[in-house]
Amino acid sequence: MNVTLLSHQPDALELLLYTKNTRLRGGVTLADIKAWPAEKKAEHLAYMLDTIQSSWEFAYYVFEIKEVSRAFTHQFVRTRTGSYAQESQRTVDVRDASFVIPKMDSNQDFYETAMQSSIDSYVGLIEAGVPVQDARGVLPTNIHTSIIAGFNLRTLHDMAEKRLCTRTQGEYQNVFRAMREAVIAVHPWAESFLQVYCINHGTCCFPRYTECPVQKEVFGGVALAITKGRVREAFESLRHEAVPVAQDGRTM
Repeated sequence: MNVTLLSHQPDALELLLYTKNTRLRGGVTLADIKAWPAEKKAEHLAYMLDTIQSSWEFAYYVFEIKEVSRAFTHQFVRTRTGSYAQESQRTVDVRDASFVIPKMDSNQDFYETAMQSSIDSYVGLIEAGVPVQDARGVLPTNIHTSIIAGFNLRTLHDMAEKRLCTRTQGEYQNVFRAMREAVIAVHPWAESFLQVYCINHGTCCFPRYTECPVQKEVFGGVALAITKGRVREAFESLRHEAVPVAQDGRTM
């Protein structure tokens, strides 16, 4: 996995504050806000965190994400307010592609053999004259792919609340952690916008998912209000990847 922040707005903070300030009152320019002292900007930013989120949409980030599985990108593009450009399998011959290997206590050799067998079948079909767009049908979903994705800060906030959660598949957790770190590296102030749900709200986002180590450690298996500091400490120290189970038409 490799995540690169391709594009961002250097003055995103001031733009956010300006759009919010303009909505409430006139007479203040973007140049005025850029000249505000850091303390005043921080005060107004704290207010924005607890009010209507529409102004958050003016900050925009574009990422290039490489060496991830198509199983991941199938989930990733379900965020409908993002913009995406992904490597094509219809026209690109990917016979030299590698694939993501999940952590396994056993059967890893069996898994890798199965993956390679599907790629060997793909190559055989192409060499037999089958068009690439048809041969791709035998490729595994864990084959490596690349994708460029753009999101506004409001969407990233929503993704952080859900996709940093331990209920999320491990690869998705890792990708979003890297995206979050890339944003914070250029905009340290954005850290407050990009927190997992339980840190933001002091309650569990998915209380039915009882295998979450944070829920077990902090909430005692139920969705109880608790201090954000304790949740943050538990979340940062405990890592977990969910293995969901389908039950009565629901994912538990």
